Amino acid sequence: MLTPNIIPTPCYVVYEDRLRANLELIRRVSAESGAKIIMAFKANALWRTFDIIGEYCRDFTASSLNELELGNTTLGGSAHSYCPAYTEQTIGKYIAGSTHITFNSLEQAKRFAPRTLDAGVSTGLRVNPQCSVIETDIYNPALPGSRFGVTADIIGETLPEYVQGLHFHALCESTSHDLEKVLGAFETQFGHLLPQVRWVNMGGGHLMTRAGYDTAHLIALIKDFRSRYPWLEVILEPGSAFTWRTGDLLASVVDVVTNQGISTAIIDASFACHMPDCLEMPYKPAITESVDPSDGLPSYRIGGNSCLSGDFMGDWTFPLPLKAGDRLTFEDMNHYTTVKTNMFNGITHPSIALVRSSGEVEYLRQYTFEDYKSRMC
Repeated sequence: MLTPNIIPTPCYVVYEDRLRANLELIRRVSAESGAKIIMAFKANALWRTFDIIGEYCRDFTASSLNELELGNTTLGGSAHSYCPAYTEQTIGKYIAGSTHITFNSLEQAKRFAPRTLDAGVSTGLRVNPQCSVIETDIYNPALPGSRFGVTADIIGETLPEYVQGLHFHALCESTSHDLEKVLGAFETQFGHLLPQVRWVNMGGGHLMTRAGYDTAHLIALIKDFRSRYPWLEVILEPGSAFTWRTGDLLASVVDVVTNQGISTAIIDASFACHMPDCLEMPYKPAITESVDPSDGLPSYRIGGNSCLSGDFMGDWTFPLPLKAGDRLTFEDMNHYTTVKTNMFNGITHPSIALVRSSGEVEYLRQYTFEDYKSRMC
């Protein structure tokens, strides 16, 4: 039987036990609140782990035809589609594969919603409550001038008859108290429209599986909303919550270089290619083997093995000097990682492994030159 400490690097490692713990919590919140909680593929689409996820949840949200087909062919539950803009070339496929379709503008709804309804697919309109609770602008859909959703002043007093639901999404790895603020803004601006619809989708960003998240408050908040609008189905579509802290990226040090007093440990992975949110957000991931800074202990930047000058982060402190062959564990790398990776420089893509509850390591994918060549045409 293989164990994670001998898995060749680089490799994403997903842990079944951690995944099941998240799924159990999500199922409990759904049962106690009465909300339908569905999976968003934009955070994680490792379909070979869906045999586990499918035991708890088969409904999903898709923002592209590829995500829609993936959900229909692997999970097979209700398909809630949202795309910033549908076209004549794509709308038919969305209608054929979806149970719900949300439109981003009144013009898109006017153009496509009637035929969507005629096909028996429920229609929704994304609205913008203009309530910002996200500090990082790149992830904030409620910024002034946002391209996402319709504001209350544009809708007016009534919805078009071809709209059956409302959708808002203004959170990102947020708390239940953030949701409370956004929900208050939503009700203030759009509450008069709720008697006209059948469902409300509160979008994603509900990080209910994070340690310290107030799940009791979330449950009470949703139950209170449902008590005031008992005819509405409430839907949540978290992305990160499903796979939060369920996997790591294992990498090895391949060299240590020092320039102008700064030491950089170069690894066999890349922030730019394999941990892109670290540079995009930016944020500094935890490394299991690192320790708190202390006088006399060695500190290093960690550099990716690509030609991008900015492919590094730092600093981390370690109990002993790093050397080639040392292994590093970048924690919490199973959401917004594999879905956003790239093959810049032709850098070898990390393998993907699943550690089953039994301790057995199952390789879900090991990448080769042919993967790079086929992607590059």
